[in-house]
Parts: sequence; C-alpha cells; structure tokens
Amino acid sequence: MAQAILALDQGTTSSRAIVFGAGGEILAVAQKEFRQHFPQPGWVEHDADEIWQTQLFTARQALRRAQLTAADIAAIGITNQRETTIMWDRQTGQPIHRAIVWQDRRTADVCRRLAAGRHAAEFRNRTGLKIDAYFSGTKIAWLLQNVPGARELAKAGRLAFGTVDSWLLWKLTGGAVHATDVTNASRTMVCNIHDCTWDAELLKTLRIPASVLPQIRSSSEIYGETVAELLGGSIPVAGIAGDQQAALFGQLCLKPGMVKNTYGTGCFMLMNTGTRPKASTRELLSTVAWRIGNRTEYALEGSVFVAGAVVQWLRDGLGIIRRSADVEALAQTVPDNGGVVLVPAFSGLGAPHWDSWARGLIAGLTRGSTSGHIARAALESIALQVADVLDAMKADSGIRVTSLRVDGGASVNNTLMQLQADISGVPVVRPKVFETTAIGAAFLAGLAVGVWKTTADFSGSWQADRTFEPQMKKADVERIRAGWAKALERAKGWAE
Repeated sequence: MAQAILALDQGTTSSRAIVFGAGGEILAVAQKEFRQHFPQPGWVEHDADEIWQTQLFTARQALRRAQLTAADIAAIGITNQRETTIMWDRQTGQPIHRAIVWQDRRTADVCRRLAAGRHAAEFRNRTGLKIDAYFSGTKIAWLLQNVPGARELAKAGRLAFGTVDSWLLWKLTGGAVHATDVTNASRTMVCNIHDCTWDAELLKTLRIPASVLPQIRSSSEIYGETVAELLGGSIPVAGIAGDQQAALFGQLCLKPGMVKNTYGTGCFMLMNTGTRPKASTRELLSTVAWRIGNRTEYALEGSVFVAGAVVQWLRDGLGIIRRSADVEALAQTVPDNGGVVLVPAFSGLGAPHWDSWARGLIAGLTRGSTSGHIARAALESIALQVADVLDAMKADSGIRVTSLRVDGGASVNNTLMQLQADISGVPVVRPKVFETTAIGAAFLAGLAVGVWKTTADFSGSWQADRTFEPQMKKADVERIRAGWAKALERAKGWAE
C-alpha cells in the first residue's frame, strides 16, 4: 500500500511541494517563486495560471527528487495562502482576471461603508470576522462589478469563484470538482461559521450569486482524483486547509487552549477553542480550525502585521546589519534595551489594536543609545506584539495557556524566543520539523485515506527541538511592557 503523502504548499510568493513519509519525515522538497503584480498603489495581484503551473512543476520535481511515482503516493494534501480570490469560466477553464491577493486593499472604501452601516454586526456575528478588504467577499463583489461580462457569465452558470485551494483542486481534477474546505470558506466573509454554510443574507448584501460558489466540504476527505497525465497516475486529493489552520494542525494543537504562533513577515497566532466558536470582545477573529468527519473545531486568530519585517528594515532601511541573521548578535551586545522602545507600525497596527493610522516610532533615545539597543528593541517589539495577542486570547477564551508552540523563519532566533517566553510568561516550544504548514496538510490527507487511522498515529512525529522557559524578573517584564504601552499610545493615530 502506498504510504507517502504529497503536500502542495501554495504561498504568497512561491509554490512548494513536499513529500512526506508515513513517519512524518521529509523525503523531498521543491519550490518555485512566481511574479507579484502591483497595478496600482495598494493593489496586489497574481496570475492564477502561473500559480497552477508553478505548483504542478514543484509537484513533479518533488516526486522526481524523492524517486517516487504516483503509485507510491497515497494522497495529496493542499494548503494555501488564504483569502486570495480567483474567478474563472467553467467552460473554458480560463480566469476572467488576475487573482486578487489577500494583501490587496482596493475594496477598503467599500468595507468602510459596510462597517458603518446596519450590516456590520451581522457580518461579525455570522462569520466571526471583521469587515475588511483582507477577506474574499468584497473581492468577489469587485470582480463581478468591474470585469466586463462577469455578471452575464454568472447568470449563465458559467462563472466559478475559488480561493487558491479550489483553483488547484479544479485543475488537478480536470474541472471535475469545484469545492473548498471549511477553513478556507470561513475566510471569505460570506460563510456562516456556526453551520459552515454559505450565508444567503450576506451574499445578498454583497450581490454575490450563490451559483459561483464552491461546495463546502470537510478538511479531511477524498475530494476527487487527479487527472492521470498530470503526475503519471491518478492520486486522491484528500486534505485541504488554509495555511494558518494547517500549521495549527501540523503543530498538533489538537486540544482547546493549545496555541501556535508563526513568525514570518508578520505573525499569525491561532488558539484551538474546541467545538464552538468563541466570540471575541478584544478584536480577534473567530475562524474554523478544521473539520474531520462531522466534528468541526474552531480557533481564535490574531495577526501582527510587522514581525520579521522589522528585522528586514534594520537591514535595508537603517543598514545596521548586513544579514537578517545578524540581528541576534547585535542585540546581544547590550544587556537590555537601555530605555529604547521601537513600535514597528509601518503599515498600522494589527490585533488587538487595529489602528490603520498608527505609524512606526523609536522612543527613549539618549546619547548613550546604540545600534545594539535599537536591535534589542526591535526583537522586543516582535515579542511584545505577540504577547498582546496572547493576552487577548486568554481573556477571550477563558482558557489557561500552558505553552506557546512556534514556527516560521524568525523562530530560529534564540534571543527572540527567550524574550517571547519572558514577556509572555509561558514556555515557548520550537519543534524539530519546521514545515508545520505542509505537514498539517499531509496529516489531514493521510487520515482520509488510512495512512493514519487517528491523530494518535502521527502524534509521535512531532518532537520539540527546544523549550524556552520564562527567566526574566517580574519587575523587568513589567518595566518593558509599561514602556511599550506608553510608546503604543504615541504611535496610534499618527497619520490620521
């Protein structure tokens, strides 16, 4: 029986494919970047055909590198950049416009009007989301409104909408399957997360016809088979989850109160909240974590806009380091921040502050301040933003957090991880396998085809690389957090 799993990890800047063995070990990896398009300020687009071609290329390359054929692959799992919106003609299979990426802000004014109107509470209560251009709903509406002939295609039943997972599934199955999973559906702003169905009232508000929408299915089931000529044989596609939910699953945060944080350009923190969605009173998002069988689990989510990006700014903007990895050594040249606080609100503040008008600042400078103090303050700013989100999650959920599982590029920085443990007051646990997003998709797919019978069968594949225990004196933590709170207030509303 085939035991290997092929995970397709379709991200914002590149498409990746990873082959995992039945023990969760990595057998091969392939990656290919694709172009970013910026047609106007604040607009971000991708070529949907290029996404498909790069993903197919990496899948074939990963199989070659693993020296495996389609017959050796038990299933394919898909994980993807969320919210990015694609619409295509069902008859021709051609996209009607470039994909509108999650980062795109073209519908910000529409969202502002919606948020100020009578529907604001409906969207929040039914979807668990803020009304924001980040999500797919207003992107779909924009395409229907602005692409010539789009509404006519929709009326004729020829127009299909999908997030990236749906598009890949459609292409892999030769157009036989138009579906998405509950995690990606929950990011569209038109899915009722209480029953995981498309919400007729919200669709009416945004003037989106239900005919364009994919079928919503669970995160772990056989959706269809790949067209044989694509990969040299038919393979079941059996797992789908948006990237952050896949990482939560891949980190084996399977019980309520378990939390993971991914450190990338920004940070994404998710907490498993169990089988009922938790409404947030602290500006977090409620989202679907996954559905396996008939059991739907939920999560709270908080996003930090600038994390690793502040280190890139030290490198490219200030020029005080040559490589991003150099920040750790520079920060270690000083015993503390010397009173310096850096708020990296370069594009506003995310959760739990949500201030689009905030801007970055460095406060507390004296003649004795050095580049080391600024580097230390930059690392502290990442840990402090994450701690703010974690505090909001603990308050919203009422659940005691016993540890924070971490992944992503910046989690290799031991100084940052120790600061995170100190400032958050919880142990920070870094796993040996960093590919948490891809392995989450692989686990979901493997469960559906019997490579693993239950989650217990692969739980042994998750192993801690290192645990960082809180060490800093309470008084020092309070001083750092007080300085942060003071600087935050000065950063807020700066550009308003």
